[in-house]
Formats: sequence, C-alpha cells, structure tokens
Amino acid sequence: MAVSPDAQAIWVETGLASWYGPPYHNRRASNGELYDMHQMTAAHRTLPLNSIVRVTNLKTASSTVVRITDRGPFVDGRVIDLSLAAAKAVDVWRPGIAPVRVEVLQAPRPIEEGGRWCVQIGAIHDEKIATTLKSRLTRRYQTARVLQFNSPVGDWWVRVRVAGDDRLRAEEMAAAVQPEQGSVWLVRMD
Repeated sequence: MAVSPDAQAIWVETGLASWYGPPYHNRRASNGELYDMHQMTAAHRTLPLNSIVRVTNLKTASSTVVRITDRGPFVDGRVIDLSLAAAKAVDVWRPGIAPVRVEVLQAPRPIEEGGRWCVQIGAIHDEKIATTLKSRLTRRYQTARVLQFNSPVGDWWVRVRVAGDDRLRAEEMAAAVQPEQGSVWLVRMD
C-alpha cells in the first residue's frame, strides 16, 4: 500500500471489528477482486472501495493498515470485517470481535458525498420470505432494481438499487422498509 502507516486520518470511526474467512475465501469481493483471507483487506459498508484505512484494536493498541475491498459486516453493532490476516495482526482473530478505531488514510473518492448507494436486506433464513420481500419491494418501488441472492453461508439477501443510486433515496427507503426477517443496511456500491 502506497501510504505511510503514520499518515494523518481524514475520517475516523470507532466500533466493533469482526473477521471473515473460509466461506468467502476465493469468491468475488465487491471491488471485483477475488477475496483472499491471507491479504491485508477488510469490508466496510459505506467507505469507498479501495480506501486505505488504519485499524487499531482499542484493547491491545495493535494496529495495521488494510484496503477496503468488500462490503460488510452485516451484523448489528459492527463497523468493519477484517480478513483473517488483518484480524491476526490486530488481535481480533481469537476473540472474534474487538473494539477498534478505523482511520481512513486515503480514499479514492469523497467519503461524505456522492457515491452509488443501495439498500441491502438480510440475512433472511427462508427463501420464500426473501422472494416475497423482493416481489413486494419491486411493486412498491417501481423505479428501483431489486435483486435476490444467497450468501456462501446459505442465507438470503435482497438488494434494492434506487433510481440514480442516490444516497438520500436509499436512506429514505432503508428507514421505511420493515422486513419480516433480517436487517436493513445502507450500502455504498463504489
């Protein structure tokens, strides 16, 4: 990574980190690359893809620099999902989760403005419920593109791309959607 680990942060967030590995290893990440759990990468829901961030474990003070290549974590209360290699580097691997500070050191696009946004709903355990939700959202938001897919761990997801991939429209939709199962997330696609 072409940025100094001592670089000044341009954006900061604190919260829980987790890690993801084997079910996703060698699958396409959101930036189009194959996810390699042995590389220093991470998933974040809203930072621009390919941003460079420093992650510091607030309990152990260990830190590392990673590149955002994927989207997630899709678990309430968590702000970043680390690759296995990154989780080991900041002492998140064995406990599974840890409080961290996420500092963006470099971003390829503005963080707070622009971007392409969608609403992602999951993890839905029942395919029929996911299909019903997709149909309902397709009828309700006729200018949106609604996709349904399942994850490597077997749950179902519904993604709604609002007209123009507009953040405000996606935020409004995220606030309005009440799924029978699963959680609702605002996700940046670029």
